[in-house]
Amino acid sequence: MFVLPKIEAAARTDVGLRRRSNQDSFGTDEELGLYVVCDGMGGAAGGEVASRIAVDTFLEIARQELLTLNDKNADCTRCALTRAAAAANRAVLTRANFDIALRGMGTTLVAARVTGDSVTVLNVGDSRAYLFTANGASQLTLDHSYVAEQVRRGLLTEAEAERSSFQSVITRAIGVDQDVTPDLYDATLTPGDSLLLCSDGLTRHVTREELAQIVTDTANEPADETCARMIALANAHGGSDNITCLLLRANPA
Repeated sequence: MFVLPKIEAAARTDVGLRRRSNQDSFGTDEELGLYVVCDGMGGAAGGEVASRIAVDTFLEIARQELLTLNDKNADCTRCALTRAAAAANRAVLTRANFDIALRGMGTTLVAARVTGDSVTVLNVGDSRAYLFTANGASQLTLDHSYVAEQVRRGLLTEAEAERSSFQSVITRAIGVDQDVTPDLYDATLTPGDSLLLCSDGLTRHVTREELAQIVTDTANEPADETCARMIALANAHGGSDNITCLLLRANPA
C-alpha cells in the first residue's frame, strides 16, 4: 500500500561571513503546504525590503487563491502560485516606485506547494530547488542568470561559469519589470525524499553532491540540523553571501 509522506519542515538563514546585513527572507504556511525563499537585491535596505515584501505578498495571495479554488490538483496549484508571484512582483515594484530610496530593488523567489505526494515548484531568478531521493540529487529549477543561460547555450563551460565575474547577474527577478514570467515544475515526494529551497549563498559554495551527502548523513537527525550543516559548510567554503535553506523532509506518515 502506498503511504503518503508526512512533511517535516525546517528553515535557517545566516548573514554569511562578508555581508553586513541579511537580504534573504523565507516564509511558510504548513497548513496549506506553502514554502518560499527570496534573495533580495538593490542595496542593504532595498534587498531586505524587497525580499520581505515578496515573501509576505506571495504567501497572502497564494492562500487566498488556494482557499478560493478549494482544490488540490496541480493545475489549481500552478494557477495560484503564478498569481501569487505576479502579486509579489507588483507589490515590490509599487513600493520601489513610491520610495525613491528603494528604486531598483528586487528579489529572486523560489517556492513550493506540497499536497500529498505532489510538489509544484515555482522560481524566478537564481534561488534553487533541489530534490533528494534514493536515486540521487537533482536540481529541479533552472537559474535565470546570465552565466547559467550562457552555459545552456553552449557559450560557457561550467568551469568558466564558476569563475565568471558575472555570476551575480540575474536575468529575471521579482519587482524589476511590470510583468514577470516564472517557471513551474512538478515532482513527486515519497517517504525518504527531501526537497530543498535555497538562496545562491548556499549554492555558490556547496555542490549538489555535497548537499546530497549532508542530507544522507543527517537522515536520522532533525531537519533543522541538516540546514545548520549546510550553512556551516557554505561558511567554511567562504560564506560570501547570505545563506538560506528551507528543507522539507518527507517522513512516513
